[in-house]
Amino acid sequence: MSDAKPAPRPKRSTQFVDFLVQFRWIVVVFFVLPFSCLYYFSIYLGDVRSARKSDKQRQKEHEENVQEVVKRLGQRDASKDGLVCTARPPWVVIGMRNCDYKRARHFKVDLSKFRNILEINNERMVAKVEPLVNMAQISRATIPMNLSLAVIGELDDLTVGGLINGFGIEGSSHIYGLFSDTIVALEVVLADGKVVRATKDNEYSDLFYAIPWSQGTLGLLVSAEIKLIHVKEYMRLTYKPVRGNLKELAQAYADSFAPRDGDQDNPTKVPDFVEGMIYSPMEGVMMTGRYASKKEAKQKGNVINSIGWWFKPWFYQHAETALKRGEFVEYIPTRDYCHRHTRSIYWEGKLILPFGDQFWFRYLFGWLMPPKVAVLKATQSDYIRNYYHDHHVIQDLLVPLHKVADTLEWVDREMEVYPVWLCPHRIYKLPVKPMIYPEPGFEAHGWQGDTKYAQMYTDVGVYYAPGAVFRGEPYDGAEKCRQVELFLIENHGFQPQYAVTELSEKNFWRMFDSTLYEQCRKKYKAIGTFMNVYYKCKKGKKTEREVQEAEQEKAELDTPEVDQPAD
Repeated sequence: MSDAKPAPRPKRSTQFVDFLVQFRWIVVVFFVLPFSCLYYFSIYLGDVRSARKSDKQRQKEHEENVQEVVKRLGQRDASKDGLVCTARPPWVVIGMRNCDYKRARHFKVDLSKFRNILEINNERMVAKVEPLVNMAQISRATIPMNLSLAVIGELDDLTVGGLINGFGIEGSSHIYGLFSDTIVALEVVLADGKVVRATKDNEYSDLFYAIPWSQGTLGLLVSAEIKLIHVKEYMRLTYKPVRGNLKELAQAYADSFAPRDGDQDNPTKVPDFVEGMIYSPMEGVMMTGRYASKKEAKQKGNVINSIGWWFKPWFYQHAETALKRGEFVEYIPTRDYCHRHTRSIYWEGKLILPFGDQFWFRYLFGWLMPPKVAVLKATQSDYIRNYYHDHHVIQDLLVPLHKVADTLEWVDREMEVYPVWLCPHRIYKLPVKPMIYPEPGFEAHGWQGDTKYAQMYTDVGVYYAPGAVFRGEPYDGAEKCRQVELFLIENHGFQPQYAVTELSEKNFWRMFDSTLYEQCRKKYKAIGTFMNVYYKCKKGKKTEREVQEAEQEKAELDTPEVDQPAD
């Protein structure tokens, strides 16, 4: 047997930015957390003021604000002004992408007033809301009524507009699909100032299907009607530890919500909520939840865990205890469960504030958590921002359920990031072909979780620093991002565009389908008014040449004239 030792791994040289990142907690503790608390409180007060208004008053204000948007579009001179985008500062947007397109010349339209819940209709089971309504605001209004959005994002700050124009998922998506699949109607201001209501079966049905994933490049969304469902006061959550190799963990995950007999629409076999967390290449915890009444939760012997309290352990760490405790069941208040990942921002909070999960910090200062992502972004320099791009991963890999095992093995081999989040979701077979779509002919294979009308996918959430970074070894974040994207293209997967992307234009349209999107760009005269979705998502500050090329993109007609509202 050879006594030769493996060659030592190369080490990355320490740079000044490493110290800035290492001691960034000082800025977080003494500035970001206090300012975030004030920021959250001001938003809450605004939500309270809005809730005290009558539906009629909120609707009247909404109509007035829509006319202001139409008027603003009419002020744009296409020969002088840039392409249209919202006036929100780049640092306000949730996600790693830094909205570099806003650093180039552009024409601002202010949508900051569109943050009201316009109506909660428990007869139609629809909530009509404006695009800046966030998940905390709407769950605060609906859950006390034993109602909820069918798909409600876990993080408080996620907005309706972002989840529709971009990407939104939750543990109920294996039943209802992505957030955009729960939309009943969209109110949109088109490039020519026309205000339309798009549904799946009216004259604007093509626009209805094209807006999801379009990043606001077809028109300005000013309200949405969203499907509501009945819920109960508690979530009965079962934590099941699983051990084995990654293929075995992937199979245990699939079995937790997808009956092997194909009876995917049977509510007695399919839980209301599902998620999985892979903590290492050999261990994971699968969680399944069912709604439960207060009466059931308070029966003798049942454990109620109000995880929403500031001093409670972070949810992902609490779930990990199942690896030692074994399988257990507890009852969690429904709203607490819906926002279970907010306080720790999944597990990113451990990197932002290394001692944030400690007992003493949670009890003394946990009420200040989480730091607002917008404030974190506003207080980071370009050096830190670029460091995170190169030495940190925040990516969601949407892949077919039958390819989850291959994806987990690829992530382990190429990035070594743990924990990994697993959340199933349907992609529906639609009468048109939007930007994301199931694998052609999927229904003929009978894969686990699939039905005749939808293919089961999984969001493999990879959020943390890679193993190489922790070991002090070189790590090329941009190259790994390109490899992720090629893996997704080869496996009919999709990359949500809130994340950093290295996609070339050619590969962008290999991943996504452009047919319906481009048809709507032309039909609704978005070309020459709103930027192209690839241009908007493309990484890096736009050069003057790129700005000019984007502005010179022409439709069959010139930039449309905007109908001005009557004074």
